[in-house]
Amino acid sequence: MATGAPARTVLERFPAGGLRGSWPAEAYAAAQRAQGTEAHVVMDLGSGQFLVVTPTTPQ
Repeated sequence: MATGAPARTVLERFPAGGLRGSWPAEAYAAAQRAQGTEAHVVMDLGSGQFLVVTPTTPQ
């Protein structure tokens, strides 16, 4: 039985068609990391959005 991708929590969504591309998502992820949350940006091709995700549930 395949387990698929690990569970992640989406912290925020940003449109991929924005003028600044992934910069707003990257800035948000950096701010989350500065506060101690493991966060990184992934692209959701289905929705056309950059997602800031964390592998854990936020406290």
